[in-house]
Amino acid sequence: MSTIDDARYPIGKYEPVPYSEEQKIKWLRNIEFLPQDVEVAIQHLDEFQLDTPYREGGWTVRQLIHHLADSHMNAYIRFKLGVSEDNPPVKPYLEKEWATMKDVYDVPVNVSITLLHALHRRWSSYLQGIREAQFQRSVFHPEYKREMTLWFLLGLYAWHSRHHLAHITTLKEQKGW
Repeated sequence: MSTIDDARYPIGKYEPVPYSEEQKIKWLRNIEFLPQDVEVAIQHLDEFQLDTPYREGGWTVRQLIHHLADSHMNAYIRFKLGVSEDNPPVKPYLEKEWATMKDVYDVPVNVSITLLHALHRRWSSYLQGIREAQFQRSVFHPEYKREMTLWFLLGLYAWHSRHHLAHITTLKEQKGW
């Protein structure tokens, strides 16, 4: 694995695992506690540090935080669609484009952290009510041209939470912040 691969995937790439109650509890905790974890991770960072990319060519801490809000709003909707409809298509979005839009630079990161607190409170509550059989329901992702079970997505978004948090914490460790 190259240095760039290490920096891009500080916790490794997502690896799906079979359903288990133990795994579900771990993943639900990752999602539930992300807002607090991000808030702690960026505590005392100044504007320069927020505008520092986690790797050469990578997003800044500011972009990562706003991206988490964008991505997880989409995720919440995907789960609701997956439970309430039969294999619905989900709307892809151009995350790289979204990460460079005006609001990312103009809106303070605490706004997206506040959004994450509210969103993850709702999302966590919703996810805790999903039964095992419902996790086997699926959505269709047209960009990847594949069905994805809600169980797969739960793991993916739990990983996504830890993945971007690790970008921030690894950068802080490397810079001695």
